[in-house]
Amino acid sequence: MIRAAVSRVPGLGGWSDDPLWASFYDWTVEHPRVGGAVWRAGIQSDLRLLYRAAAEIGRQPAGARILDIPCGGGVALRGLRPAQDVEYVAADIAPAMLERTMRAAEKRGVADQVTPQVADVGDLPFADDSFDLVVTFTGLHCFPDPARAVIEMARVLRPGGVLTGSALLNDRLRYLPLRQVGRLAGLLGPGCTTDDLEGWFAGQGIADVVIERSGAIGYFRGVKR
Repeated sequence: MIRAAVSRVPGLGGWSDDPLWASFYDWTVEHPRVGGAVWRAGIQSDLRLLYRAAAEIGRQPAGARILDIPCGGGVALRGLRPAQDVEYVAADIAPAMLERTMRAAEKRGVADQVTPQVADVGDLPFADDSFDLVVTFTGLHCFPDPARAVIEMARVLRPGGVLTGSALLNDRLRYLPLRQVGRLAGLLGPGCTTDDLEGWFAGQGIADVVIERSGAIGYFRGVKR
């Protein structure tokens, strides 16, 4: 499965559906002032780093292929420019999330460039070396097998292409209660540490890796050799 198991907490929903938490996350991202305050108070993270990372999408040249997995409700679409003339594949395990992504794409005027795709990050239905950019925002910590997810994302990335995203990392003990609650709710998988990420990337030929910590979240970027 692309994300963690179905939630055991009534009302939250599982990742194969469209959990309430996903809608709340999207709302915080789309409302920078209030959402930024929520991120600072809750996980001591600067939401502006997410916007900066998503901006890499808008720097892709005409004809580029971009994979966004898991696309969730389409928060990364803020980086896509109208008439950019790229192919943007929005992939997720949940059809309901793909529907929200397409509504967001319509609202932003970029739907003509976006193709929704139901996909399992552990077994991506794409050819090797088929994307110029792979983005995965706040996804790795939800996957039941994040190491496998990195293997698959690196496989579909062409040499010279960029893999970038963010994740709730396991490095800091102060966020352990948050991670435990998320796992009990079925919203988080085993996650990973900074060292895990560096090792997985190196093993898949992802070089020039930069990982920037902001509270509980780590933002990463690397290039496939």
